[in-house]
Amino acid sequence: MAAVYDRSFGRLCAGAAPAMVRGLSDVTPARVLDAGTGTGTLAAALADAGHRVTAVDAEPTMIELAAVRRPDVTFVHAALPDLPFADDAFDAAVAGFVVNHVERPRRAVRELARVVRPGGTVRVSIWPGAPASPLSLLWAAVVERSGARPPAGTRLPPEDDFARDAEGLAGLLTGAGLDGATVRKVSWTFSIAPADLWAGVEAGLATIGQTYRAQDAATRRAMRAAYDALTADRPGGLLALPSTALVGSGSVPG
Repeated sequence: MAAVYDRSFGRLCAGAAPAMVRGLSDVTPARVLDAGTGTGTLAAALADAGHRVTAVDAEPTMIELAAVRRPDVTFVHAALPDLPFADDAFDAAVAGFVVNHVERPRRAVRELARVVRPGGTVRVSIWPGAPASPLSLLWAAVVERSGARPPAGTRLPPEDDFARDAEGLAGLLTGAGLDGATVRKVSWTFSIAPADLWAGVEAGLATIGQTYRAQDAATRRAMRAAYDALTADRPGGLLALPSTALVGSGSVPG
């Protein structure tokens, strides 16, 4: 799972790493927590910026792969919203594309704030809900052409959910007790070989991967055929997909 994620969707998420690291703390080196590190791309960027980094993830294989790559980072098997750290243990905490996936996003951000000292920063990134990204449009076309039927989705209870836009993200941070919440849009071009991206789908990663796994064998073949047709004849053999994320920051009161 870790190797396939690293080859596919992990490369997409890496595009927001510079914005997550830049200006994170008023001290260097800072004690920084990376919550939901995946295969450690953001943790590595934080360490390269001179910080002392502790990173956690719920998936053991992610931690194993990341630890081999970056022995200078402390990796721990743990996950939001229950972190095994004391109050005020860090100068800053980041969560890259995590709070839009957890079941209790409001509690998750409060937990990030708990482990950061007064005056420290909590920073999170999410995918905006609209407009649909080129990657989302690609997956929608694959589903439509193949006749696939997405599995029934589930929505969070209203008291736990938040709008996937700048106002909603700012409200999530403010609701967790953080001061001076700001949100900015960051954009980059996600370039990847079509075969690498499809590997993530076959592994069941992301919503499109869950959709693929829910189909019968014939529909899976139809999805792959549709994908191949839609991604054929790309310059240099690579997909070049404009991508956008929202990065929100707030300070722990103190």
